[in-house]
Amino acid sequence: MEAAGGIAYNPRTVEEVFRDYKGRRNGMIKALTTDVEHFFQQCDPEKENLCLYGFPSEQWEVNLPAEEVPPELPEPALGINFARDGMQENDWLSLVAVHSDAWLLSVAFYFGARFGFDKTDRKRLFNMINELPTIFEVVTGNAKKQMKEKSSVTNHSNNKSKSNTKGRGSESNGKIEDEELDEEHGDTLCGACGENYASDEFWICCDICERWFHGTCVKITPAKAEHIKHYKCPTCSAKRPRP
Repeated sequence: MEAAGGIAYNPRTVEEVFRDYKGRRNGMIKALTTDVEHFFQQCDPEKENLCLYGFPSEQWEVNLPAEEVPPELPEPALGINFARDGMQENDWLSLVAVHSDAWLLSVAFYFGARFGFDKTDRKRLFNMINELPTIFEVVTGNAKKQMKEKSSVTNHSNNKSKSNTKGRGSESNGKIEDEELDEEHGDTLCGACGENYASDEFWICCDICERWFHGTCVKITPAKAEHIKHYKCPTCSAKRPRP
C-alpha cells in the first residue's frame, strides 16, 4: 500500500491535483464495476473496519485505515464491509460510490488548501472535476439513462453505416443522419471508465443494465461481439442470485 492513502508525491498545481483526482477516481470505478467480484470478496464483514482507497496510479485497494492521527491525507469512509451482506448488492455499491465521491473531493481540496490555492484556482479545480460524472453516476448508470436502446451488441460506427444505407445512396441525407446520431450519443458515458462516447471507438451495450461500455474497457473486440447474442457486462455477470 502506498503511504498515506496512496500518495507518493505532492501535487502542487491545479493540473497535478486534477490528474491525482482522475487517477484515484478511475481506480475506484474499477473496483465498483469491472473488478466488482474481487472487490465484493475483499469486503468480508468478519474483518475489521475496512476502507476503499483509490491511488493516482488508477489502482484500488481495500485496507485498514492509516494508523497515524491525524493521517497525512483525509481517510475514506470506515467500515464499508460491515453492511455488505445486510443490503441489496446494488444499494451497497451505490452507497460505497457516494462515500468514494466525497473522499475524492476531500483529498483534492486538501491539496488545494495545503498548497495555497486561491479562489480562482479552487474554482478552476472544481470546474474540471465537475466535468466528469461522479462515481455514483457511473456505478448506477444515472448519467446514461437516456440510452434506452435494448441492443445486445452495438457498434456506433456500424449504426452509422446502417443509417446511411437506409438513405439509399443520398450522400446529403447520410451526413444529416450521422450528425443526428452524434448528437444522440454525444453525452453517452462508458460504464467502466466514465469517459465520453467517441465516434471512432467500438462500444457495446449490456443487455441487462442497458449501460454502454468501451470495447477496450470490457475486453470485447468487434470480432468477439459478432458471436455474442446477449451481452452481460462484468458487473451484471458477477451478481449472485438472491436466496
